[in-house]
Amino acid sequence: MAARRIVHAAGDATGAAVLAALANAVAATPSIEVREGLLVAGLVEAGGRIAGVRLADGTVLSARAVVLATGGIGGLYRSATSPRGATGRGLAMAARAGAVLRDMEFVQFHPTAIAVAGDPMPLATEALRGAGAILVDESGRRFMADVPGAELAPRDTVARAIHAEIGAGRRVYLDARASVGAAFPRRFPTVDRLCRAAGLDPVNAPIPVRPAAHYHMGGVKVDGSGRSSLAGLYAVGEVASTGLHGANRLASNSLIEGLVFARAIAEAILGDSAPSLRPRTAAIAEGRDIDAGFDLRALMAPAPG
Repeated sequence: MAARRIVHAAGDATGAAVLAALANAVAATPSIEVREGLLVAGLVEAGGRIAGVRLADGTVLSARAVVLATGGIGGLYRSATSPRGATGRGLAMAARAGAVLRDMEFVQFHPTAIAVAGDPMPLATEALRGAGAILVDESGRRFMADVPGAELAPRDTVARAIHAEIGAGRRVYLDARASVGAAFPRRFPTVDRLCRAAGLDPVNAPIPVRPAAHYHMGGVKVDGSGRSSLAGLYAVGEVASTGLHGANRLASNSLIEGLVFARAIAEAILGDSAPSLRPRTAAIAEGRDIDAGFDLRALMAPAPG
């Protein structure tokens, strides 16, 4: 029997609520030192294990363990919901250090990025379709009606269907007027704000949408405690490949995965009797400057996205 199993905070702002809670916890913990505005250029190794990071200015920060939480690769795509800084730098550092990567081809496209000017593209959350919003073309035809699962079919199915409609010269819209209507600002405040900033009124008009690169299921291969194949190196979040999402992540699972694995990694590091090592700067460079990633975006755009 179907049942609602997703916990939401502040309507559609669950991620922001989790981020705020974690930031507040960090600020209230004197033993945590926060350094902002630094660019990590590579990993350093000592005694056969990862023992720190090297900054772009050559400074080495030593550590008993390094946890990569650098996000995914959406910034490599012209159309993406990810921050433009998500260019796979963490993956590059791990790979050059010799870490095993897995399922790098598993890139998920979200079906309903809002089709307005924006970089990254704003997202019309899947929860809208969970609340009954439907996909229609410019004539009002519900083109997903005969597809198993309809608008709640797997993301790749919905994304392909929308892509096919757009490829045939038709515009696609997400229509929440009948299912959500006047309650839209209260139930989906983030999407409401994004729409209105773009001059759209989701209460009274359908939202133009199209697919965009959204999530990378591949990444640094880790075990159930977030350990990579290299001693001293852990990975969490989108940079990691836990195997939990298969080739097509389900909605909302990334947040809970990050929280569960963050705790598991902390416990693993506490239980690791790593020796105190003086790291040396390893020949593990991050690679070309980040601008090279935007050259790659232009090359990828005609086919991958």
